[in-house]
Amino acid sequence: MNDVIKTMSSAVAVGVLSVSLVGCAGNKVSYGDAGAVETTTTDFGSTDLQKMAEKMVDSILVFPPIVDVTKKRRPVMFVDTIKNKTSEHIDTESITDTISSRLLRSGKFRFVDMTKVASVRKQMAFQNDSGMVKESASVKMGQQIGAEYMLYGNLSSIVKRNSNTKDVYYKFTMKLMHIETGILEWSDEKEIRKTKKKSMFGL
Repeated sequence: MNDVIKTMSSAVAVGVLSVSLVGCAGNKVSYGDAGAVETTTTDFGSTDLQKMAEKMVDSILVFPPIVDVTKKRRPVMFVDTIKNKTSEHIDTESITDTISSRLLRSGKFRFVDMTKVASVRKQMAFQNDSGMVKESASVKMGQQIGAEYMLYGNLSSIVKRNSNTKDVYYKFTMKLMHIETGILEWSDEKEIRKTKKKSMFGL
């Protein structure tokens, strides 16, 4: 009887190990196209981010008054945090990063990074007040360039659904303000609608 139990236990162990190995072998990881259209769900995704960033950057760069301003110089701007007015948790910092990078690569603007002000202040205080940095090699206080423009915006959504369909409408609005005068120099928006319908099997 003991021999039978041992034999059965060994068979079960081998079976479990085989299933585990098959499961591990079935998990495959591969690279995809980061620019491909992503339609997994109606939630805000990578394609939405790319479309919105592309739309805003293209709009700014061809707007006649901005074209005139950037012909002979590179104005300094900063991007304020995008306000997320949707019901989703969206990393709006990714949107601002993409827009900032595209504008910077255009060669038309320069940027100040307001998210790093505290770190810069700490480093400058160390160089000027700690007595550990040679005076001739330290960065001088009060020499930074102030931003001339502020770029900011909102991301909102409207969600409608019934038993078979979910419809999500996104609207992304951005504005460019001249800080000294408070005048809005540019504004534009990008709209995206995504619809998901249940299959006949309810999946």
